[in-house]
Amino acid sequence: MSSITTIVVCGAGTMGNGIAQVCASKGYQVVLFDLNEQVLETAKKTIQKNLDFLTSKGKLSSEEANTIHQRIHYTGSLTDCIGDLIIEAIVEKLEIKRSLFSQLMDQNKPTTIYCSNTSSLSIKAIAKELPFENRVAGLHFFNPAPLMPLVEIVVAEKTDTTIIESLDAFTRSLGKTPVQCIDAPGFIVNHVARPYYIESLFLAEKTGLGFDLLDEVLESTGFKMGPFKLMDLIGNDINYAVSCSVYEQLGKPERLKPSDIQKEKVASGELGKKTGKGYYQY
Repeated sequence: MSSITTIVVCGAGTMGNGIAQVCASKGYQVVLFDLNEQVLETAKKTIQKNLDFLTSKGKLSSEEANTIHQRIHYTGSLTDCIGDLIIEAIVEKLEIKRSLFSQLMDQNKPTTIYCSNTSSLSIKAIAKELPFENRVAGLHFFNPAPLMPLVEIVVAEKTDTTIIESLDAFTRSLGKTPVQCIDAPGFIVNHVARPYYIESLFLAEKTGLGFDLLDEVLESTGFKMGPFKLMDLIGNDINYAVSCSVYEQLGKPERLKPSDIQKEKVASGELGKKTGKGYYQY
């Protein structure tokens, strides 16, 4: 089983900085990489804000918070991305992910593990023909990463079993709950969740019912968060991309056809909380 001490997180957006914070909080050295300097700066401020909040609530001392933040090295240089475990949380584009892993494999040691935090893309397709195809797996955290306990470990056709064992142990060391799943469209959670979003969007489109009313009804039946609030939290761009991916991979079943309402939201830049507007104003 591989010894994991240094984690490289590629992509410093919402998911990436959340994963970096979780890893640093559990004692790992973290390299947080992003080509966009502004995204890196925002990530640094977000993590500091989160740690300050935990300090204010008595969950951390000031010294502990400082130590956690000092474990994170922020960089815009790919050559700094050397580690025992690499987790990519970049744009949901297959070829971009494959290109990133290819470059990282050229500069890392043969024992490095490569994981994608993709929500729905095939791990097999990402790993195909890469030099260390057997060392690629999915490690899918959920938003917000510091709070959500579940992590999907996605096993591709050629993923080495020792890699899965290492990822299971690593995930547990973060205080998370790992669940192993096969490399199927949407894995487990995003496959099951598609009807929750798509049927709700269909009702909004066909009946004219308000997003707030539909959220209220579903929350009253026991759902912790209504579908429109949840899509705004996840980001309409990400949620729509996952819906399109699952729809395509399953052969375009009519019941899972992505919504024009969400397509228009994405086109107009109304992505949810991160842009200040989605189905709600923020």
